[in-house]
Amino acid sequence: MPVEGVERAIEQLNQIILGKDRAVRLSLCCLVAGGHLLIEDIPGVGKTTLAHAIACSLGLSYQRIQFTSDLLPADILGASVFDRERGDLVFRPGPIFAQTVLADEVNRATPKTQSALLEAMEEHQVTTETTTRPLPEPFFVIATQNPQQQVGTFPLPESQLDRFLMRLSLGYPDPEAERELLMGRDRRSMLAELEPALRPDDLSALRVHARNTHVSAALMDYIQALVLATREATQLESGLSPRGALALRRAAQAWALMHRRKGVEPEDVQAVFPAVATHRLTPLPEFRGRLDEVVTHLLRETPVS
Repeated sequence: MPVEGVERAIEQLNQIILGKDRAVRLSLCCLVAGGHLLIEDIPGVGKTTLAHAIACSLGLSYQRIQFTSDLLPADILGASVFDRERGDLVFRPGPIFAQTVLADEVNRATPKTQSALLEAMEEHQVTTETTTRPLPEPFFVIATQNPQQQVGTFPLPESQLDRFLMRLSLGYPDPEAERELLMGRDRRSMLAELEPALRPDDLSALRVHARNTHVSAALMDYIQALVLATREATQLESGLSPRGALALRRAAQAWALMHRRKGVEPEDVQAVFPAVATHRLTPLPEFRGRLDEVVTHLLRETPVS
């Protein structure tokens, strides 16, 4: 069963990213659900290392794109160049043509460049010079962004944030994990030793299993109640859209599968809800900076059917 491969991947990733088991599990849950992942945190806490480690553990091709203010869409998608031998234009694919793409510091690029990712993330294809080209499968974008108060950042528009199934924050390691990090080997050198725990075909099979994980009528009632609670919350300007509700269901199905359950249970929804919902909610000005508290309150106050 491919789920065993996920468990091996979790074990491997926990040896690289110390003390962040929940973030590791949510990252793989996002991948199994067929979504894209946004990691927002300060520099130096392991965002890039996590992305590279996931690609190594799952045997996926990997490309890293460093987003800067002068990056152009063609630097991501590719462009046609003149080939003297053929006497014609030849398309040279950009780094987006990989199974795992790290969009590093995505909010340092201009909105025009950020938007180059939209079609790729939504439709798994890119259109350049009137030609549409499919991307490899599976296709997974991990984007990192620095806190918006840092100099030189452009906030991601709501339409692009909504393309990410989950948003996570790694945070600082606890003292025990940080001591092990300081005393141990360089984590990047350990990446070269990672053996794939899954094949791309296994991941595709897992995604099919996740989509077919049973969701009862009562559980669907609970998901709808949570979604409605976000729309009626007095602390929020806007709640989850239908796309957000679908994302919550997909993530809960993947989480249930990873825990070897035949059907989704309320704790599966509760486990993924903060990562799925937080970046899709718009708080009122007086509640900015307290969104995590609002989400926790909604979970606590919404009864399980």
